[in-house]
Amino acid sequence: MSGDEEWFDDDAGPVVRPYAVTGGRTRPSNRALDLVALVTTSPQGRALANTLEPEQRAIAVLCHRLQSVVEISARLNLPVGVARVLVGDMLDAGLVSVHRPEQPSDRPSVAIIEKVLSGLQAL
Repeated sequence: MSGDEEWFDDDAGPVVRPYAVTGGRTRPSNRALDLVALVTTSPQGRALANTLEPEQRAIAVLCHRLQSVVEISARLNLPVGVARVLVGDMLDAGLVSVHRPEQPSDRPSVAIIEKVLSGLQAL
């Protein structure tokens, strides 16, 4: 092979390993992000989008509309762990807002209890 020949393939995709994007980290720095947590770009994130790294810029643009962490991963073709770390970093920097899903309580709702009571009274 001569020195003038190209030895790479443009169609091969990115040459950077996904975890190099996160500095080798596999978890967000200080938060556990649920996969179904909804992410939206903050006003600061919109203003700074053009100054961000390519992956964070893509997240900022994508999250102009609410997206879950797992949707971000799928739409940007990133491993879920990488998406989670990047969103965590952006959250720490105030570039996105995360809306955590509601956790179901241990107790049934009042409406369900009233329906059960009504059904029992009808017996």
